[in-house]
Amino acid sequence: MFTPNRRALLGTLALAPFGARAQAPFPNRQVRIVVPYAPGGPSDIISRVLAEGLFRRWGQSVVVENRPGAGSAIGTEIVARAAPDGYSVLLAATAHVMNPALITRLPFDPVRDFTPIINAAFHPMVLVVNPALPIHSLADFIAAARARPGGLTMSSAGVGNASHLATALFALEAGIELTHVPFNGAAPAQASVVSGQVNGGFLNSTVATPMIRSGQMRGITVAHAQRWRELPELPTTTELGYPGVQAGSWYGWLGPANLPPAILTTLHASMRAVLQEPATQQKILAAGLDPMDEGPDAFATRIAAETQNWARVVRAAGIRQE
Repeated sequence: MFTPNRRALLGTLALAPFGARAQAPFPNRQVRIVVPYAPGGPSDIISRVLAEGLFRRWGQSVVVENRPGAGSAIGTEIVARAAPDGYSVLLAATAHVMNPALITRLPFDPVRDFTPIINAAFHPMVLVVNPALPIHSLADFIAAARARPGGLTMSSAGVGNASHLATALFALEAGIELTHVPFNGAAPAQASVVSGQVNGGFLNSTVATPMIRSGQMRGITVAHAQRWRELPELPTTTELGYPGVQAGSWYGWLGPANLPPAILTTLHASMRAVLQEPATQQKILAAGLDPMDEGPDAFATRIAAETQNWARVVRAAGIRQE
């Protein structure tokens, strides 16, 4: 026969395992990093480096799950709809703040539906031209564009691609008219500049640097506030009087909205510790990126500001995804 006290004791013991599990420290099971791009690119490389480092620190499995498609929207939506428990995080790149202006009825909001954790790496875009052109500076480029509105052609990897939006931003800020020539992918867009089929374009620095060094293209300016370590001879758009022309790719991680503060703190501290390791920094540099250290608040500010800025550019240029 059970007395009331014995019943209470047994009830407490029966519930104890459930309470212990609920209060177990994060993480106590596998964490996934959703990369909304195909394997092999900078976003995939940096996420796998991070996953290895987090496994060493946590002793818990961290898997990278590539979910490409719809300009990164497919993988992004997966994390937007995930439980805010820290076990699903998103590798976000600059497309995260460009897509809202380009994709109608996007199934998530880039600001409202996510919790920024850390922004870890960046590389700028570089304005290049075919070396046969008599254009050796940004002043030359702008003068040529003003002398013949629409006469200078600019390649891109496709309508709405980052290279296209960088061109639109530059034209808007400089008050010039450029003719956009979209290609089906980055490789043919780059080849068109090398061959002289198209006058120039904006390329990411990892692609532009070897082509400039080999003489296949001429570098004009870096669309950034600071000079790029691989092309220190090239002036920046900020130096040349166009601080509004900032374009490049950043790579950071987001969780779903309403991530609990304690879990956000753990994720940020653990990720930052891995990213600050000398071996990790070297891998980021080897991938052609510059390490960054932008915490949750600064990253949130960047996402909100860039979402508004790219929307302004898309509206002004009348860009529509094909």
